[in-house]
Amino acid sequence: MKVTEITAFPKVLLHDHVDGGLRAQTIIELANQIGFDLPSHHAQEFQDLIFRNCNEGSLEKYLKNFDYTIAVMQTHDNLLRVARECVEDLALDGVAYAEVRGAPELFTQDGLSIEQVIEATLLGLEEGMKNVAVNGGKITVRFITCAMRHTNRSLEVARATLKYRNHGVVGFDIAGPEAGFPAKNHKEAFDLLYSEEFPFTIHAGEADSVDSMIDAIHHCRAKRIGHGVRIMDAIDLSGDSPRLNEFAKFVLDQQIHLEMAPTSNIQTGAASSYEKHPAGLLHSLGFNIALNTDNRLMSNTTLSREYELMSAAHGWDLSDIEEMNAKALSAAFDSGYALTP
Repeated sequence: MKVTEITAFPKVLLHDHVDGGLRAQTIIELANQIGFDLPSHHAQEFQDLIFRNCNEGSLEKYLKNFDYTIAVMQTHDNLLRVARECVEDLALDGVAYAEVRGAPELFTQDGLSIEQVIEATLLGLEEGMKNVAVNGGKITVRFITCAMRHTNRSLEVARATLKYRNHGVVGFDIAGPEAGFPAKNHKEAFDLLYSEEFPFTIHAGEADSVDSMIDAIHHCRAKRIGHGVRIMDAIDLSGDSPRLNEFAKFVLDQQIHLEMAPTSNIQTGAASSYEKHPAGLLHSLGFNIALNTDNRLMSNTTLSREYELMSAAHGWDLSDIEEMNAKALSAAFDSGYALTP
């Protein structure tokens, strides 16, 4: 199946980091404005450098490359531009509905408040959607706020998030280093959101064991999981057919949605190849999964490319993509959105 065919299909994207999807040229231009030194000022060379740096098999080394993007996203105008371009780029890839995410606390270094970061991002998303519409396209993009799991600002971010629940913010998440920073450390924030019936997802089972997923689902009541590739720890492949333990059966029976990002998972060492990526087996077993980009800059990817690569590795056709797309749409946090041709 060709990537052009997949691009033409209206897709749903639930896991895309705004600060991981900047255009290389935009980083260069914004870095020049603020006097921030970069290892290259040629867009393609810089993109290639980022991609190489992210292929060292470690989430921690992968995250180090965000130093470049975070540095140029510390002002209202820059945040707005990055968010606007994010929407425009997703529309070019045939994405019809997207939930993009970012951690407001990362962009307060020059004096912006958490609320001001959220507002600038929402304005950028709105501008992007208007620009797409002017050019004859159609896309809906909503925002998921993230708190960093290795800091103690999750309750603050959660409270700010609730202020914008009817203004484009549809969910909450925790991100960043996983091992040693369990989701239950942020249970107060998740309890607040649960009491307010506000949805959330949790990065888990990416750079830590399946216990991280158990923590997120059983202690924090997550109904969506970012990545979740370590569910494979709960599936025995030693026999003639896969055998699921009780936790894996629970995830399958409850149809907890797993937001999978193959290229990113391979880069961070969570998966060894597209052929061996857990999404192939999980899809065949009926788990509730769909593909995502995670960080388009870091992985030099698009959602269409993720589906193309995995389709080639696992023999998927358009019906498989349609099935995963439908699952992603059902798991979307904007319950009022309906995908139309």
